[in-house]
Order: sequence, then structure tokens, then C-alpha cells
Amino acid sequence: MKAIYLDKPVDSIDELLVREAPEPTLKANQVLVEVRAVGTNFFEILMSQGKHQIKPPLPFTPGSEFAGVVLRVDPGVTHLQPGDRVFGAVTYGCYAERVAVDAKRCLPIPRGMSYEEACGLYITLPTGYAALKLRANLQPGEICLVHAAAGGVGLTAVQLAKAMGATVIATVGSEEKMRIAREHGADYVLNYRDPEWPKQVRALTPNGRGVDVVYDPVGMLNASLGCVAWSARVLVIGFAGGKIEQVAANRILLKNISIIGLFWALYEMYESDTFFDIWDELLVMLNEDKVHPVVYQEQFVGLESISDALKTITSRRSYGKVVVSLPTGRSHL
Repeated sequence: MKAIYLDKPVDSIDELLVREAPEPTLKANQVLVEVRAVGTNFFEILMSQGKHQIKPPLPFTPGSEFAGVVLRVDPGVTHLQPGDRVFGAVTYGCYAERVAVDAKRCLPIPRGMSYEEACGLYITLPTGYAALKLRANLQPGEICLVHAAAGGVGLTAVQLAKAMGATVIATVGSEEKMRIAREHGADYVLNYRDPEWPKQVRALTPNGRGVDVVYDPVGMLNASLGCVAWSARVLVIGFAGGKIEQVAANRILLKNISIIGLFWALYEMYESDTFFDIWDELLVMLNEDKVHPVVYQEQFVGLESISDALKTITSRRSYGKVVVSLPTGRSHL
């Protein structure tokens, strides 16, 4: 089987080369999936470099989000069968032609949705939903500030916040991304490269009071505290900007602010019912087109193109989900 297969952490994305790798071993309650498309994520770069909090035992195959076709099922699996079109995620292992997945982590691809559209849903969509609904309790009529709003998690958050009845102020880093954010529901869009953006955010709110919720996957916490309302909730989703900030506690106290973290992957460990049940609501939203996946326009085909896809993410020129398609093969497993 072909895969990105690492014997040691890499220094550069260019070292993510395709090699022969062992065939996946099907364990109890798992299914074997022929991978047709994979989503790419910034944290997969960190994991490949040994810089992520999750450090897989070596050798390993990176890659977390996939869509594909079920090839084989363990006898204990009753809700899936060979030929089913599914999407899902693994902690690592899907930058490969085939992957073994816990059956409960595979979901049916909605009717009419492509593998490329589906492969980026499993992490980004519940991350945004859990953050905005479960953690921040975003309410209709509130104002939500979404940073990096043209990225995979950002565009998802924009759509979810709008579906929840909020007014959305988005920040992005280019004119092209401003257009993308507007097209997918943002009410107002600002360029965060303008140092005056916090003042501009406040000016867009009633009486300059500030925003109720901040969704931050980048690491713009301190600047965001300059444009929040009394009793605002600030969601810390990640640090794609590369810097982990420190905050003066008096700023939290003086405006009654809640700073709320979200590590969606650990819900499976600590709140497993929530981790899986949340998809009942999300699949309804997908089928009603209240949210929809956005795939970056540049096409990447084959495992050999994964390094280029990841470079596209780090270049910050992409929007939505950067996806790699895998050529359809005939598997006889």
C-alpha cells in the first residue's frame, strides 16, 4: 500500500514522501476504507514534525480527515457495509490508499456531496458547532467576531454563527478572502493586517459596545479584548499564527470576560456521548444546506501532492478546505 510513512519526525514539508507502508489491520468494530479524498490541516504539519501535543509512535502515517468507500467490515459492525460512501477521521493514518477506522467514526456522505467536499467535515464542522453552541452559547441577535474567516474552520464558523441567528464580523488577510467571507455569509469583513481593525470592529457594533463572542483559531486574543462587549465570551480554538499569547488577568476582570478553550478531539475521551450525538444535529444542518463545505479551487491529486497542499495552507493564500483527491483504484482486499 502507498502512504506517507514516516520513520522519524521531519524538518520540512518536502520530506513527506510517498512510500510503501503496511496494510491496515482491521480490529474489532472497525471498517476498512478505500480513501478517495483527504483534508489537510495545519496541525498535521506539527504532528509530522514532532511539535504537536499528540506524538504518534514511529513509524506512522499522518493525516486525519478522509472520505472514501467501505471495502470491508468487522463482523461486529452492523450499520455499515462494503460499498458505502463515508467520511470520518482518525487521530492519524489517512494519508494513505486505505485506512482502518472505528466504525462509529464513519458517517454517511450526504446525498449529492462529493468525496472532496465531505473529507473536510469531520473535524472542522463539530469544532465550530461545539465552540459556538456548547461553549459560548451563542444566541440569536448577538454579534460574533470570527478570525481567519476564509480558512477551513473560519468559514465553517461563519456559516454556523449565521445559522444560529448571529451577526457575523469576519477578519481575513486579503481582498480575495474578503470576497470569500462575504459570499459565505459574513455581514461585515475587515482586513486584520490593518492595525486599526479592533476600532473598526467596535464601530460596527451598536453604540460601539463591542462583540459578544470571539472565535479565534489564530492567536489574536489580546487584540480581540480591545473590541469585546461586557460579559463577552472569547473562544480559544488554536494558534495557527504560531504564537501562544499571555493575557493580563485584569483585562478579563474589568469587562467580566470569559475566555473559553475548546479541544474538540478530547470530547471523545471526556464526553463521548456529546462527541457522537452532536452529529445528529449537524447532519440535519448539512442536508438542509444551512452549512456547506467550501473546497479551495486549486486541485491536488495523488498522495504525492500532499506536501504541496500543506504548503498552500502555510502560504495563507488558500480559503476553505485544501483537499487532496486520490485516484480511484480497484481494490481486491
